Amino acid sequence: MVDDEINFTDFIASSIHDMKNSLNIQVSSLEKIAAQCEEEGRTSSFESLGMVIYEANRMNANLIQMLSLYKLGKSIYPMDITEQSIADVIEEALLQNKFIMDFKGISLAVDCHENCYWYVDRDLVTGILINALNNAYNYTSDKIRVAAKVEDGFLELRVEDNGRGYPPSMMENDGVLANKGINFSTGSTGLGFYFSSQAAAKHKNGTRRGSLTIENGGAYGGGCFVVRLP
Repeated sequence: MVDDEINFTDFIASSIHDMKNSLNIQVSSLEKIAAQCEEEGRTSSFESLGMVIYEANRMNANLIQMLSLYKLGKSIYPMDITEQSIADVIEEALLQNKFIMDFKGISLAVDCHENCYWYVDRDLVTGILINALNNAYNYTSDKIRVAAKVEDGFLELRVEDNGRGYPPSMMENDGVLANKGINFSTGSTGLGFYFSSQAAAKHKNGTRRGSLTIENGGAYGGGCFVVRLP
């Protein structure tokens, strides 16, 4: 029975990988069609496609998170902690979200010194930032700020928005997020927060490890997604 369960899990992971690749191709095609609609002034079609692309991108991010969690859980994720330009990592995450941010008219601000370098797994941190941006997209009115700084031996990454902030139900335990389960009233599985907390925790330095918290306030007075990496 155990072998059957392991084989089934591996099969699911393989299927997720195939779905992710297929979805990437579809998103790329949809973005080209949407750009053409915008150029031709077909506003209604462009707006309809924009929402479809957002949902497809969100689904793709979820598939990547599930695949990463599978690999982390089986201890087969190829952790690659190397010195990285944090400004470049942030730029990569922003580029992957550029179309949908432009579609909604969200302005993006970055506060990161060009000489900010830190030892991180680039793919995991990019995934954390993409998840944070997707989350901020839902909460913001029209502004998102991504900030990075080194403080007290930690790299602190912040993704802030100018929305109404996180609701009280999400601010339990001082904003420390883990696997909070499924919320059937909102349809939230908590996958994104769980992935980000696990990815952050994989960054260790001695007895210190990375963490994820949320808070309200920041530069815009809205929600703040905060990751600290040793």
